Amino acid sequence: MFEIKRYSIDLMNAWDTFVEKSKNGTFLFKRDYMDYHSERFKDHSLLVYRKGILYTILPANLVGNVLYSHQGLTYGGYILSSKVTSLELLEVFECVNMYLKAEGIQEVIYKAIPHIYHEIPAQEDLYALFRNNAVLIGRNISSTIYQNHKIKFVESRKSGIRKAVNNNLKVKESLNFKAFWEILDENLTHKYGKKPVHTLDEIELLRDKFPENIKLYLVYNEEMPVGGTVVYITKQVLHTQYISANLEGKETGALDILFDKLINEIYIKIPFFDFGQSTEQLGNLLNTALIFQKEGFGGRGIMYDIYKYNL
Repeated sequence: MFEIKRYSIDLMNAWDTFVEKSKNGTFLFKRDYMDYHSERFKDHSLLVYRKGILYTILPANLVGNVLYSHQGLTYGGYILSSKVTSLELLEVFECVNMYLKAEGIQEVIYKAIPHIYHEIPAQEDLYALFRNNAVLIGRNISSTIYQNHKIKFVESRKSGIRKAVNNNLKVKESLNFKAFWEILDENLTHKYGKKPVHTLDEIELLRDKFPENIKLYLVYNEEMPVGGTVVYITKQVLHTQYISANLEGKETGALDILFDKLINEIYIKIPFFDFGQSTEQLGNLLNTALIFQKEGFGGRGIMYDIYKYNL
């Protein structure tokens, strides 16, 4: 009943069209997003057809004999149409597993898509993982706000807002990624000895390809940026991809007024506001200072889970 094809460039339109119509896909699964760093990964994405019609797709890459839900993406797994049923997805897993075995692949690492990104329920894959004896190997906690049931900001965040107002800080949408990247790069290097996942050129390229989905908001003291955030916008979720402020911004409440503006004014109609993960090492290391800040805005736990099963 099912036919499996490995992704190739001639299938790009079919792939992207399926993502647009799916019940759990986002722009991150569009090929222009996935392939901006294609040289870093050996793509092994799959398309599964049912009676000649595209039924589901799996963004993936290969490392040795292990198939990964694409390592260039925060979340992944099967992208599903509303027609997918639990029984048939079990059959898809069986067919794909047979295909993978024939390719010499021995293990699958699977990043499930958090439910907040689902337009309608789409956890049939979790049941199929259970039936395939998958083991939970990673559990990264993100902090999320339900816009129709918000928790009030804690007093320290409210105090930061008052401080920002007294300092006449202003929040504006901007295209000045260079200014923000200077703040971000300095913070990451100083605190963690790391660089942003995206280079400045990469984030500007992605923003140009997805101008309605990727936006930058900066906080200004007069004409000088003192902090900001890059947000990823999907139908269900407003996700903060990067957050940073310089020393002046931290002292004057820049991030407090920024998130008050985004959560309570600009993006109030998007169902979920997701601050992103505060964990490393598959969830075994919690950045307590980072999650404290996010929870101060009312964010509460959503899981970004990772599974493993053997073939």
